Amino acid sequence: MKVVILAGGFGTRLSEETEIRPKPMVEIGRQPILWHIMKNYAAYGYKEFIIALGYKAEIIKDYFLKYYYLRNIFSIRLSNGNVDVHEGEREDWLVHLIDTGFETQTGGRIKRLASWIGNETFMMTYGDGVANINIQDLVAFHRRHGKLATVTAVRPPARFGGLSFEGNLVAKFVEKPQIGEGWINGGFFVLEPKVIDYIEGDETPWEREPLERLAEDGQLVAYCHDGFWQCMDTLRDVRLLNSLWESGKAPWKVW
Repeated sequence: MKVVILAGGFGTRLSEETEIRPKPMVEIGRQPILWHIMKNYAAYGYKEFIIALGYKAEIIKDYFLKYYYLRNIFSIRLSNGNVDVHEGEREDWLVHLIDTGFETQTGGRIKRLASWIGNETFMMTYGDGVANINIQDLVAFHRRHGKLATVTAVRPPARFGGLSFEGNLVAKFVEKPQIGEGWINGGFFVLEPKVIDYIEGDETPWEREPLERLAEDGQLVAYCHDGFWQCMDTLRDVRLLNSLWESGKAPWKVW
């Protein structure tokens, strides 16, 4: 099953980083968040990726063009440029890097990938969020329900610490608890190719008309994930994810 990752947006809310690189290339522990997302899927056996490019596409292309050599030991003969690769880490991934337009909306990017997706079930997520979702369980959930689309629903962490009281005394303090109500779109979709028919064109955000119409048609189910999930929208989020990685206990690291 192929994994589509949307990696073409401007990332305007993280302008401190995205002025010089696309959001999926912002690093957590010296590797782009895009790499972390792909490592999670690969840990469950899903190793063919379609990366939908747009803003600063050349930076993502350059990363993967150099990836094999930079993660291995190699010798280069300067007289003719021949390179011999010896040993190192080698990811068994197939990565398709597809330009889907500079200003194309999320739905439009998916529609532009139709010929790459083909007629098979596929997965899709955004290039700016990590989670400890069991991907095999997610796919099994999708298969059981037999609908066109499955979205992973998550409870995002609250921005501030939570307090509970006994009279005037603070009985409990929880730093950044999960919010107690409401679920949001956490990405990590499993989709049937017919969902592409719900997308009108380049200007269609996936999160608006397509998902709304799928819900109205009874073709959208939610896989509720109560575990770790974190998007990377702000510099504060970048610092949080890096601190978790540096602690050696990054919750999303399932490989």
